[in-house]
Amino acid sequence: MRCALTAIPTHRQRQLRPLSPLAGQPRFIDADRCMLLDLASNDYLGLAHHPEVVEASQRAIAELGAGAGGSRLVSGTRPLHLQLERELAAWLGREKVLLFPSGFQANLAAITALADRRTLVLADRLVHHSLLSGVRTSQARLQRYRHNDLEDLSTRLSAARRACPQRRLLVLSESLFSMEGTSPDVAALVAVCSAHSAALVLDEAHALGVLGPGGRGLGYGHAGIALISGTFGKAFGSGGAFLTGDPLAMDWLLQSSGAFRYTTALAPALTAAALAALALLRGVAAPGAAPGERLLARSQRWRDALEAAGWPRPPGKGPILSLVVGGDIAAMDLQHQLEAAGLLVVAIRPPTVPDGTARLRVVVRQDLPDGSLRRLLQALGPAPCR
Repeated sequence: MRCALTAIPTHRQRQLRPLSPLAGQPRFIDADRCMLLDLASNDYLGLAHHPEVVEASQRAIAELGAGAGGSRLVSGTRPLHLQLERELAAWLGREKVLLFPSGFQANLAAITALADRRTLVLADRLVHHSLLSGVRTSQARLQRYRHNDLEDLSTRLSAARRACPQRRLLVLSESLFSMEGTSPDVAALVAVCSAHSAALVLDEAHALGVLGPGGRGLGYGHAGIALISGTFGKAFGSGGAFLTGDPLAMDWLLQSSGAFRYTTALAPALTAAALAALALLRGVAAPGAAPGERLLARSQRWRDALEAAGWPRPPGKGPILSLVVGGDIAAMDLQHQLEAAGLLVVAIRPPTVPDGTARLRVVVRQDLPDGSLRRLLQALGPAPCR
């Protein structure tokens, strides 16, 4: 273990850093008592400290206790779990939802339910580590297609079908890539998969609450998606995750998924918080309108301003703005430069992103105060030469 640790270069070793959030504000206080404006976390809509979300969580703790005390199939299922599953399914236009304690577990469950050693999995080159861990666990064969390149995906699917017409094919993608800020053309992705009789798993973790009709994600309304995964730890401001799909797939997960069966159920407080956040999302969204529309508009203004300041325009349309710097040390230097100006923006380095693409991951939040963009531009200074 010591030898393995020393093999990691010093500039790529990670450390845990305690940060204390200020209730009701998009700010943290670090160990040195410095106040930092939060441009890093995934609480896109600022719901983690929303009074109704907090109150629902506190009420659940008082009435039901801090934890569920058992797995869903033993003693852990609460009426709140069933209520959240029903309401979330209705909101997403799906038939059934199953809750998981974490997004990592949900993605493991999704892949192992749909793939085995006879399956060929075609994954976008930049999909989340949890999806790749699911592929390894399933023992399926893995191919990676170029990021959001549906022509490359179609070519690979065609070749796979010609080589083995009866082989099970599974495609993995995200609707909003967490380190790039990019999104695929989901309608075209569904069509490609359908044309080659390939199942599709779509990870909507970063899109829910922000993208798609009413914030329902980019997979909303597309029937050709085998399983959709999502989390409550981002725009919902809570914790936990879910999978949704047709009744047969969901029942198979219930009966066979170790990631669901052999883990303590989602804590009642997190379940209640997610229900409260869902009620807020449903309440503020007119039919067909996304509750994150103002956030998306703000995100585009930030992209415009960064581009005008000489930075390469961050790709995508969502609240994740990826400023690729290149070298690990240069990215860390910029992180420290921003922190000195009171801004929390984290440098993302390999292996989280490919070699040579270390970056600052700027997150635009709905509750950021006026003047946040100006502070960021001043602290960044001119774009580095690459």
